[in-house]
Amino acid sequence: MQAHEREPRTQGPSQGTESEETVAFLKAFGLPEIVEVLLPDTCGVLRGKWIPGSAMSKIWKSGVPIPLSIFGLDIWGCEVEQTGIHIETGDKDGLCWPIPGTLKPVPWSPRPSAQVLMTMHQPDGAPWMLDPRQQLARVVDRLAARGLSACCAFELEFYLLKPGEDGAPPRPVFSTEGQARQNMYSMSDLDAFAPLLHDMRTAAAAQGLPTDTVISEAAPGQFEVNLYHKDDALGAADDAILLRRLIDGVARRHGLRATFMAKPLLDFAGNGMHVHVSLQDKSGTNVFGVPGEGERLMRHAAGGLLSTMADSTLLFVPNFNGYRRLVPGSYAPTGITWGFDNRSVAVRVPNGPPEAARLEHRIAGADAHPHLVLAAILAGMLEGIEAAIEPPEPLTGNAYDHAAPSLSPSMADAIARFAGSPFIERAFGAEYRRVYAVMKEEELAAFSRTILPLEYETYL
Repeated sequence: MQAHEREPRTQGPSQGTESEETVAFLKAFGLPEIVEVLLPDTCGVLRGKWIPGSAMSKIWKSGVPIPLSIFGLDIWGCEVEQTGIHIETGDKDGLCWPIPGTLKPVPWSPRPSAQVLMTMHQPDGAPWMLDPRQQLARVVDRLAARGLSACCAFELEFYLLKPGEDGAPPRPVFSTEGQARQNMYSMSDLDAFAPLLHDMRTAAAAQGLPTDTVISEAAPGQFEVNLYHKDDALGAADDAILLRRLIDGVARRHGLRATFMAKPLLDFAGNGMHVHVSLQDKSGTNVFGVPGEGERLMRHAAGGLLSTMADSTLLFVPNFNGYRRLVPGSYAPTGITWGFDNRSVAVRVPNGPPEAARLEHRIAGADAHPHLVLAAILAGMLEGIEAAIEPPEPLTGNAYDHAAPSLSPSMADAIARFAGSPFIERAFGAEYRRVYAVMKEEELAAFSRTILPLEYETYL
């Protein structure tokens, strides 16, 4: 890949002798039986290898070879030949290097285990720009060139499900029948799964994930876990993807499934990934909270998010099922709108003191890739700041009742908009835009080739 590469590195970010982090882990937990090396692919699916604990030092000294083409796998883990990065290139290996701070125990594992998050580089040390984390790093570098950094926090919604019987799909842990089953913010629903939720919090503490509140959300068996804000955009996205793994792992130990599927139940709320973002200067001051100038910067950042939202929708809603969530009544914004303390808009300005001034981006599904979501958000904010984009008037009241431009509930429309977007080319590079678009075209085509059970029920 040539387009929009960052400056190549001569070695991986953690290459060298065994790190202090490894020594500290061994002192605290002993030698694990296995180390799970985790590499989030383009779809946010964790791929990687199990490495014997006795060989863990090699991860830092030599890196872990994994094919560069792992970023050309679709949601089912199949090669998308149209990307042109598989056997056509010889299917060469890249080198994955550990991300500092991510070597952690795996409390839900039945055997003594460790995990470490990785990022991909080419054999010469240059970052592999098909790795979504490298795309986020590129936008972070652009912010840094302006003397800015992002302070971010993710909120993740998920459903707890019971295993289905006789091959049936899993079902919510609470009945979906009756008016009372929405039961929003219910303490009794938290109490019903207190052992599982406490195990999640204990595991998060063991892994250093900064979890904040846990609430019962707007549907039976739906919960939300929030992460504290972090003044490290890459670390915040790392935490979000690792929190999803933790929630799923702990749920399985309790005989349940946790799903971040964007719309698992047609008649109930979908699962969202809300992202809170403020910008800081080199002194750590929240620039959005500075009277006058900060208000202007926030307005332009919001304008950039709105003007780039349709082009970026495929990153916020990457999966076929997610477009079922972009309809009124799904508790997801459907219009390209913003407002103050208004949860029906796409970009919300929460209440709070000036030092906490921030934008909350509410479009993404919980199954989206945190690194790509945050990269698109930060790139959109930069677009607005650099071009001084003025947003429309902030909405008050129910945004669903306003005649604002709408996000299309069509994955085909989102692909077409993404594939032809000059903004996406500027933000991610022409090659990334091409590869991502053809992957999603093939995924959509797979669904169009599938006959739904309802069709058999109706037409046979």
